[in-house]
Order: sequence, then C-alpha cells, then structure tokens
Amino acid sequence: MPELPEVETVRRGLARVTPGHRLEGGQVLLARAIAHPAHNEAVFLSGITGSSLSAWHRRGKYLLGQLTRADGSAGGYLGVHLRMTGQLLWLDPKTPVQTHCRVRLWLSDHHELRYVDQRTFGRLWWVPPGAAPESIMTGLQTLGPEPFDEGFSPAYLGQRLSRSRRPIKNALLDQRLVAGLGNIYADEALFLSGLRPLTLSDRVGPKQLQRLHSAIREVLTTSIESGGTTFSDYRDIYGINGNYGGVAWVYDREGQPCRRCATPICRLKLAGRSAHYCPQCQC
Repeated sequence: MPELPEVETVRRGLARVTPGHRLEGGQVLLARAIAHPAHNEAVFLSGITGSSLSAWHRRGKYLLGQLTRADGSAGGYLGVHLRMTGQLLWLDPKTPVQTHCRVRLWLSDHHELRYVDQRTFGRLWWVPPGAAPESIMTGLQTLGPEPFDEGFSPAYLGQRLSRSRRPIKNALLDQRLVAGLGNIYADEALFLSGLRPLTLSDRVGPKQLQRLHSAIREVLTTSIESGGTTFSDYRDIYGINGNYGGVAWVYDREGQPCRRCATPICRLKLAGRSAHYCPQCQC
C-alpha cells in the first residue's frame, strides 16, 4: 500500500502538472470507485467538470485536489485515496486504456488524469464547495498529527504510547497515532531507533522515544527524496517506481545481511502484517 512518501511523491507530481488545466469531463469505468456522491458518477463528473485543479494537498495517505471554477470561485475538492493498488497517472488520452483503469478525467490541452486500481479498494470523492473535506471524507476525522508537524513531538509520542500495551510496530501503524506511517517505514524507523517490533509500547523509554521520533522523520524524508519505495503496484504520475527500496535497512530483506552488522534480517507476523528487524541491532 502506498504510504506517506509515495502519496507525497504523487502529490508533488500532480502539483507540477495540473495547474492551468481545466477539467473538461471524464468517464467512470467502475461506479464503486466513486465514494461521493455515493456511486453516482454523473453527479461526480458534473461537479468537477469546468473547474481547474489549482493545488494539491496531502493529509496522511489522502490526496485533496483543490478545484477552482472559471470565475475564480471555489469548486470544492477532488479527494483520492489510493489504498492498496491505486495509481494516478498523467497520460496522453491516446494511451491505450489499462485493464484496471477505473476513472478517466480529461483535461484541457490534450492531457488525461487516469485512475488505475487492480484491487479496487481505492476511492474518489467530490467534496462540494462550502463543505469541509472531513465531513465527506470521514476517514480524515480520525487521523493523528502529520509526522513533520509540531504536534508530533517526542512528548506527544510518549504520552500516547504510555497508554498502550500493544507491540510498538502495531502502534505505529495506527493512523490515529501518526498520519501516513505504514508498514515499510515503521520497520525502518524501528531499526534506526534500535527497537524490536514486539517491544510493548508502554516500555519504550525516554531516550528510545527521542530516537524513534527522529527515526520516523529521517526515514520519511529519505524516502520522499527517493520518490518512494519500489514495489509491485506503486507508480508516480508518470508510471515510474521509487528508489528507496534499494537502500532499505530491513524492509523486505528477510535472510539478507544487515547493512550494519551482517546478521541475517528476520521477519515475523504481527496482526497479519510482516515485520522485519535485525536481531543484533534491535535488542
């Protein structure tokens, strides 16, 4: 599933190419891809048509395209969540339509924004002008602070973790704790902070909290600079994988030597998700 660095990479790409282009219509190939208006592709398309995507914002793993009408008034937002396999691709409309294409949005000057999603878990929303995005995209209501916000501090992290007996890996995947962090970067942050995935959240000490807080920001920054991680379903708006996977410390490296101590990387299952760690560096 695309995590914060992958979604941020897509956001930055869209922010470069869409301003100045007007939405001229589109085609919904899978009705359930439209979350609002619920499965109503006609209202969705009429709501966004005629507006320009003037800016893009990210909240956790959600994308919000700011819509501006021709007269300069607010047109609401185009909301997107890629979920497991969603991709937003910036294409020439003449490009053959992919098997798993779900929504096509036609923009001025012969450009197309195409939503492709093999597993069909992703969703798009039209948030009408005047409506708060979180009132329509209800998943926004429960998100914790962004990892780079002032509100996400070591003190905040310690306060929240002290109330939990969950393994620290499970806690970090909770979007109510911190928005946008997922399986890949939780593994990486735990490695850099020297914590094992099974460490109980309320057993993380003050110095470990400082290291964990810094590690979360470090791995996310590094991955954003690399354009995200290479995995089967992630692509940026041009269809290109990210480069972070080639320098990952532990993620998806089971059996390979640790880049620090050469001990083979281990993998375990936690709540149905894989967790990778070095048994020597993470004590």
